Amino acid sequence: MESTDKKTGLILTGGGARAAYQVGVLNALSLILLDAGWPAHRNPFKIICGTSAGAINATALASRADDFGEGVRELMSVWSHFKVEQVYRADSLGVIRSGARWLSLFSFGWLLRKWRTNPPNSLLDNTPLVTMLHRLLDLPRLDDALASGALHALAVTASSYTSGQHLTFYQCNDDIEPWQRTQRAAIRDQIGVEHLLASSAIPFIFPAIPIFYRGRREYFGDGSMRQVAPISPAIHLGASKILVVGAGRMGERAEQSTEMAQYPNLAQVAGHALSSIFLDGLAADIERTNRVNQTLSILTPEQRATMPLRQVEVLVISPSERIDGIASRHVNSLPRPVRVMLGGIGATEVRGAALASYLLFEESFTRELIALGERDTYAMREQVLAFFEPDTAAALQG
Repeated sequence: MESTDKKTGLILTGGGARAAYQVGVLNALSLILLDAGWPAHRNPFKIICGTSAGAINATALASRADDFGEGVRELMSVWSHFKVEQVYRADSLGVIRSGARWLSLFSFGWLLRKWRTNPPNSLLDNTPLVTMLHRLLDLPRLDDALASGALHALAVTASSYTSGQHLTFYQCNDDIEPWQRTQRAAIRDQIGVEHLLASSAIPFIFPAIPIFYRGRREYFGDGSMRQVAPISPAIHLGASKILVVGAGRMGERAEQSTEMAQYPNLAQVAGHALSSIFLDGLAADIERTNRVNQTLSILTPEQRATMPLRQVEVLVISPSERIDGIASRHVNSLPRPVRVMLGGIGATEVRGAALASYLLFEESFTRELIALGERDTYAMREQVLAFFEPDTAAALQG
């Protein structure tokens, strides 16, 4: 068993269909640890935190914390056989009722008085996701994992459209006090399907979800919005080292092109905005954590003892290739009604592929991202083993 003061955390970030990459990382990680002598069932992460689609993966993994190998296999099964229809309505009628109406209202709302009392709430109708979540999750088993000590804590994040606060909902057995920071707070709660729907509600694309918070109903959207400190929940919950799995290349340089730039279409602007939401906060928080670690490393033990901060080891695994480019090769796998709707705003063009990448819940795309996650993790095999090295002896003991 892991010592009470040394807990390893896992952070799974947001990104819609891009979260397939996380599953490839987890699968390769499980095999690397298995080769190193870890029992297949042993969970290497006592603290699991997720945001957006990463919250769904995190909760699925946490609910099987008593058997890590089984949890990874279940995620592999789902993401390797994904169809758009499992996440949002992709039939002509469903697209017309949500996307076509929403885009029409967005463009000509001042003419469409009849929708004033019942406007469409989002670009896509994600009611099929509810059914998939009930099949994927085993929430009573999550309670058992927390009670047995197989898991220390699970946290998922969402952003309140009502209050403007960024909230972390966490579930644990130990007495961990909620924390409060500027425009962000934590609340202890029983994690349910509604929290995952809220955390994964990509702005404009999926509808906001109501959750009762402090005695009143608030509407929540994607947890990546206003998430200025993605690593913070794992630290507050007691992690001394953290593995972060990103959904986009970290610190990538801007692409250079000799062609004359075209005026950006709507999809290009939307994709740029979503990338800012999902990627920028994580990169900034990792830099901030590294700076804190460097500062603390030059202090004496006595000086560090007086500081409210502590060193946290962080290992980051993120895509080595641009996911936008991968998505542009798979746009045609989307169902025709969705493809036609997205084509109207330029998302089926190469320059609009960033937006499409968040919605490409099709196995041709997700399998390529899983394979990329596996390759990237195996390429970091020595770093992964070094990260888990202090725990190897405990793992070999069972």
